[in-house]
Amino acid sequence: MPSNLVVRVRASSPVIGVGLAAIAKELELPGEFPADVTAAAEHAASGVELPALDRTDLAFVTIDPAGSMDLDQAVHIERDGDGFVVHYAIADVAAFVRPGDPIDVEANKRGETLYGAGTRIPLHPPALSEGAASLLPDQVRPALLWTIRVDGRGATTDVRVERARVRSTARWSYVDAQAALDDGTAGEVLELLREVGTLREQQEVARGGISLPLPEQEVDESDGGFELVFREQLPVELWNAQISLLTGMGAASLMVDAKVGMLRTLPPADARDVARLRRIAKGLRISWPPDLDYPAFVRSLDPTLSRHQAMVVACTRLLRGSGYAAFDGELPEQTRHSAIAAEYAHVTAPLRRLGDRYAGEVCLAICAGTPVPDWVAAALPGLPKTLQDSARRAGSYQRAVLDLVEAAVLADRVGQQFAGVVTSVRDDEATSGVVVLADVGVEAPVTSARPLPLGEEVAVTLAAADLAARKVAFTLP
Repeated sequence: MPSNLVVRVRASSPVIGVGLAAIAKELELPGEFPADVTAAAEHAASGVELPALDRTDLAFVTIDPAGSMDLDQAVHIERDGDGFVVHYAIADVAAFVRPGDPIDVEANKRGETLYGAGTRIPLHPPALSEGAASLLPDQVRPALLWTIRVDGRGATTDVRVERARVRSTARWSYVDAQAALDDGTAGEVLELLREVGTLREQQEVARGGISLPLPEQEVDESDGGFELVFREQLPVELWNAQISLLTGMGAASLMVDAKVGMLRTLPPADARDVARLRRIAKGLRISWPPDLDYPAFVRSLDPTLSRHQAMVVACTRLLRGSGYAAFDGELPEQTRHSAIAAEYAHVTAPLRRLGDRYAGEVCLAICAGTPVPDWVAAALPGLPKTLQDSARRAGSYQRAVLDLVEAAVLADRVGQQFAGVVTSVRDDEATSGVVVLADVGVEAPVTSARPLPLGEEVAVTLAAADLAARKVAFTLP
């Protein structure tokens, strides 16, 4: 399975728990926060200084998965003539964390919050990430307040950020927000989110950007076994994501103009990977006309169909190679994020990503016309490596969790046949490669006594599903 799928486990079996414990030990993942970090977080939470600018008049709302407590973002949108003003409040982690204090040191070790199969290893102690710094409803909080003006077509006309005190008035889950939009009870902010989000989707199409409709996978327990079920993203999730993208693109434009900051980058897709995807589409019997480019093809996919789900999963391969580029005085050679088709920065999830705190401080300084804080400028050169290292660890963790889940789902199906498509063949050994199984969304190794038929649909047999080793293997008779 690809490592950027979200997997939620709804199962009581100890199999998953034992496997997760083994993964944590194997990868030497951080455990409980050290006592001094917890104490520092509790102290910081008890006495934060609120910004002078008071924008508690804005009726912000948060929109997140049900039960979320680490709320990084709150949104408010209002009409402005023919256009809109988007207010986006981002948790002000720097209001609680001081450079070099125990929380900062620990956060730099962790890099980001780790997610896997219903578990979470947080970047910051819960006293902050789920408490004093989180934009929980009916609580006055310090925030980085982004004010972004967009015209009637959804194009950005102005962007700025400043510190302000804000208050969220409602915490929506994705499911509840979508239901309220569908039945007409959502209220103005969510209605305008739909309008602006739709306009931003049109802007994305116009610039050649891509948002993969990547479904979540849920693991259910039934009759002593496990079943893997796809859950497609709701429209409100995609509109909400467009506001985050809008903010990240605005932040990037500020930093590029000022020639200081840190961008999230992705090089153009390798032609060989695109050719491989065309072979997969052919094997999955999905039409991809020769004159249809990759972004348009992705937009043609219907993630409610199992074969299209498998195709979306395969498309994540083109997202490999993403990185960070820090700069001060001279722009890096690579500034664009090819999937977004624009310059882009991570600034909207500082509770969960280390780099967002630093990038946010750069943008605050640019908008205020003041120098970038010394602690930020000193950290910029080394941040990309820190973030890439943490991203690799997160990737290893997600891959291990997904391998575990895959083995658990298939454990009682050894010997059964599955329909699949051979998506790659080893250059040095034509009898070994990878098969994608459309019906279960699995990508796994396959071997055969004869050369594998690249790009063709095949019937493969599950030869092994080893929970302890977290491996599955298929054979082609």
